[in-house]
Amino acid sequence: MNVSYEEKDKLLLLEITEEIDHHTSEKIRRKADYEITRYMPRKVIFDFSHVTFMDSAGIGMVLGRYKMMKMLGGSVEIINVSPMLKKVFEMSGITKICPLKEVS
Repeated sequence: MNVSYEEKDKLLLLEITEEIDHHTSEKIRRKADYEITRYMPRKVIFDFSHVTFMDSAGIGMVLGRYKMMKMLGGSVEIINVSPMLKKVFEMSGITKICPLKEVS
């Protein structure tokens, strides 16, 4: 996972570079939690442009970071989602609380 932080806007960008399943979601979760507590951003953006597969563990990982950011007074946004992953996000209902945006 690649991480970048923009101090001016307090924006944390987490670019996920691997498939998200039960095994990798825990590693991504730990790294995301570390970066969130390190920078205390106002907004966390998950970039899914390099993700080709995600199961329910990925939904749980994103939902957990959403809850964490909500407690900190921030928000979560998801960008560059493939059509297949978009269906997974929509079926889970997470799109009602975390907007999906197309940015390239």
